[in-house]
Amino acid sequence: MREGYGATGPGAFTPDGCAVELYARLPVEDEPDIVEAAVPAGATLLELGCGVGRVTHELIGRGFDVTAVDESAEMLERVRGARTVRSTIEGLDLGEKFDVVMLASLLVNTGDPVVRRGMLDTVRRHVADDGCVLIQRVRDGAYENLPRERVFPDLDFTIRMVSSVPVGDGVRSAKVEYVFPDARWTQTYRVLPMTPQEFEQALAEAGLKVDRYLTEDRVWVRVVPV
Repeated sequence: MREGYGATGPGAFTPDGCAVELYARLPVEDEPDIVEAAVPAGATLLELGCGVGRVTHELIGRGFDVTAVDESAEMLERVRGARTVRSTIEGLDLGEKFDVVMLASLLVNTGDPVVRRGMLDTVRRHVADDGCVLIQRVRDGAYENLPRERVFPDLDFTIRMVSSVPVGDGVRSAKVEYVFPDARWTQTYRVLPMTPQEFEQALAEAGLKVDRYLTEDRVWVRVVPV
């Protein structure tokens, strides 16, 4: 596992501590609705960090032509109906352009500035000149006033944000627990919360800019090439 990352629980893990079996259980929430409302119907879509296809499958069902990218072979084995590519995000170069590039799962808030810049360069390299990018960023204050939990009664499932400890340069070491009646996982990871201004500066350095914030909490953002 990468330095600063850790995980416990059953099954296989990705290098950043994501549990494959856990992600296969997580529910789809409002992500497909947000995507569908922000981009043209039937668009070609490059999904970076697709995991097990939790959102991928819903997007395919809504008529999008999805290319799904993940560095984990175990994750990609669960993806159905999409073209799949095994690669790190920052190392991807397909030599193609897409109507839409999606960087979800708060990946833009990685604690490694080199990896973040590499991800945004990949985004810029693959988005069509008249296309757009959909980015999910960390909600302001998400790593404050912990511990905090969210319960999904229908699934008898709880996500508990346990702690967030500064480790330097604004980066925090965060720990989260995922609890089901029959299984429990933990993940420790590095995250850099960014203000909207800091986020927009990171975009600018990669030749991107905010078109508009798609949700009131400014977590989902529609971004376009400069």
